[in-house]
Amino acid sequence: MPDASKPANRLAGETSPYLRQHAENPVAWQSWGEPALTLAREQDKPILLSIGYSACHWCHVMAHESFEDDDVAAVMNRHFVNIKVDREERPDLDQIYQTAHQMLTGRHGGWPLTMFLAPDGTPFHGGTYFPKEARYGLPGFAGLCEQVAAAWRNQRVEIEAQNREVLGALTRTLPVSGSPVVLDAAPIHALRAMLLGSFDREDGGFGGAPKFPHPTDLAFLLRQEADAPAREAVLHTLRRMAAGGIHDQLGGGFCRYSVDERWEIPHFEKMLYDNGPLLGLYADAWALTGEDGFRRVAEGIVGWLQREMTAAGGCFYAALDADSDGEEGKFYVWERAEVARLLTPEESALAGRHWGLDQRPNFEGHYWHLKAAVPLADGERERLESARAKLFAAREQRGRPGRDDKILTSWNALMIEGLVHAARVFARPDWLVLATRALDDIKSRRWQDGRLKTTETLPGYLDDYAFLLSALLERLQAGYRPQDLAFAIQIADALLTHFEDTEQGGFFFTAHDHEQLIQRPKTGHDNALPAGNGVAALALQRLGHLLGEVRYLDAARRTIELFMPPMRRQPGGFATLAGALAEAIEPPPIIILRGPASEVTDWCGRLQTRALILPLPNRVEGLPPSLAKPESPHVNAWVCRGVTCLAPIADFAELAGVLHEDDFR
Repeated sequence: MPDASKPANRLAGETSPYLRQHAENPVAWQSWGEPALTLAREQDKPILLSIGYSACHWCHVMAHESFEDDDVAAVMNRHFVNIKVDREERPDLDQIYQTAHQMLTGRHGGWPLTMFLAPDGTPFHGGTYFPKEARYGLPGFAGLCEQVAAAWRNQRVEIEAQNREVLGALTRTLPVSGSPVVLDAAPIHALRAMLLGSFDREDGGFGGAPKFPHPTDLAFLLRQEADAPAREAVLHTLRRMAAGGIHDQLGGGFCRYSVDERWEIPHFEKMLYDNGPLLGLYADAWALTGEDGFRRVAEGIVGWLQREMTAAGGCFYAALDADSDGEEGKFYVWERAEVARLLTPEESALAGRHWGLDQRPNFEGHYWHLKAAVPLADGERERLESARAKLFAAREQRGRPGRDDKILTSWNALMIEGLVHAARVFARPDWLVLATRALDDIKSRRWQDGRLKTTETLPGYLDDYAFLLSALLERLQAGYRPQDLAFAIQIADALLTHFEDTEQGGFFFTAHDHEQLIQRPKTGHDNALPAGNGVAALALQRLGHLLGEVRYLDAARRTIELFMPPMRRQPGGFATLAGALAEAIEPPPIIILRGPASEVTDWCGRLQTRALILPLPNRVEGLPPSLAKPESPHVNAWVCRGVTCLAPIADFAELAGVLHEDDFR
């Protein structure tokens, strides 16, 4: 809580933990909104916009160096209207100004993002982290502020001309429809070739350091079912990540990225949005290989989720900080003597060999961050588990990383989908309960008057609707609940009503009645999260085929057609849309299982396929016509692909054979 003895700025009452972290700054921070924008216009002052998030290490560094400094704050307050934004609450603003940063500087952005805006919101200068004093080839922040303020006073004509160019360039980033588009697999093949061309055959992943998990790219490659090189690239990457320090060897879950190409030393923040898709991928890897290591990783993610990230109502928190006690990674790293003190000699020897403690320190020259340096021999797993439990218990007594307890609808949807999928693969009803509780909590708290919210107070974005629709389709496959199908239809209808560009195709990131900004983003690129347009196209296609609803299929097709030209020019970053394209060309089979509940459950558990499986036991009523298959004393499988359906199949071996034939592979 803010210290009442210090003068508070206007962030103390905000819902974002990140904004509240700055409530005691001497900077006269305001949140983004009409009061701050009006003040800038009335005083003809430029806006200093700072975008970050609570788990961001360099955001904390810049805050400690500059925003907590009275002298720097005085310069900021004198020259600017200062606005603080949590990029996780306002991804619309973050998308716009990250794009503008790249235009102005020619470099990729990041966080903290520091942008200087005209009162109308148009950016004219910017960067990311700036130190208090000049270093790293960067200017000191107070001096930079003075220079920008002087330019605003003395170079207005030039700034206004540049602003017109920036606004025009932002407009040109939006895709536009042109001549009729033919959907073909060329972008799919090009993306596969690009990913495998950049694949790190030794350490897995793509490219060099820093190395991110890129779950959307891994999921795309894993969908290429008959493609052995693509499958092996994914499995090798997942094995190497599991062995690395990006994976918490004691507590489970994955950090955001690795600073090296070996996955050894992470940037220590843990994000919900990474761990949900990775959970689904590790479940699929286990289903393909039966390797016990993949199962343990999945169990570790869920253990971390239950232990540290689950709110009282059932939803999941956003993130854990990289820092604890003011130091990055302090919670996770070890001194060798501490390990030896906590373990028996036998355990210490095994832990040292397996986790690399008998090698040179790998963190800041003095500490060890655990990695699986060498595999275990037969019979060593139980002893290592004893050592792990002791080290984990000792680590739990340390000062903990801060937790961002925001509950974001889109991020929860990603975790719900991954959790439901893993529950289906591993036959874990307890995981399904965990996911369903979160899903129901989102519906009860965030769905009001036919609209979603991204937080308790902010309106929903494209990602909230698209990701939740995809999660609902996964939940329907884990056991039919009529309220889930009804909710999916409501979400799909709202998506079309409030976000679809009916003229050009595709979906805007913000709703039609959203606050007017300098740009209305509409992107198909995956970033840290999958592209909302890609997920929307995939989910609408599947729901459209399931219900025979042409509106959904048409909206999905228009989305894919809109992005086909940029996908052809440069397929990198379009993995989710490439998956939607693949299903537009060749829809996945839909299997409706009807019969006694126990037999339906048994068939579901035995089916290993990427088909959309809908279990509908006898006595399920109120089904839409496309799903209302006759009840039967034994299981019947109704198999369709697109508009082609087979006669009902009553023999499991026959069903398995059909799914492997060319027509229904």
